[in-house]
Amino acid sequence: MSHTEVVDLGRVLLAFALSFAVGFERELRGSAAGDRTYALVGTGSAAITAVTLRLSPQAVAGAITGVGFIGAGLVFRQGVKDIRGITSAACIFAVAGLGVVAGAGHWALAVGVGALILIDLELRNIPILNRLDARRYGGRIRDDMAPPWGMDDEA
Repeated sequence: MSHTEVVDLGRVLLAFALSFAVGFERELRGSAAGDRTYALVGTGSAAITAVTLRLSPQAVAGAITGVGFIGAGLVFRQGVKDIRGITSAACIFAVAGLGVVAGAGHWALAVGVGALILIDLELRNIPILNRLDARRYGGRIRDDMAPPWGMDDEA
């Protein structure tokens, strides 16, 4: 095993660990996709990036496009207004990006991105930071779909 292969393996292992941690959080919250799905997406993105970045950077774009199809499969529409799975789809995309970052060798950035993803997913459950949850303030702000001020619905 060459030195380059050992370094690439380290990059892929980092992506696996970070992606699995994100997936573990999603699994705990009852998401449609869990730890295995997230770990596979992050690991696969890192492996593709580690191997092809020097030879064909376009392959990374193809991998990210493929991840979009996985995300689309996670979005479910139930009725007119009830759409579920948007957060999971966005998180799958973010984990793929994390895998690309780790696969490219940006270790510290990958750890930072992983931490930010987890903070975003847990924001509502972290004391003090939960004040950043927009749902707390929803009743105080006029809805964009409401009629303009001063107009009745009777007209």
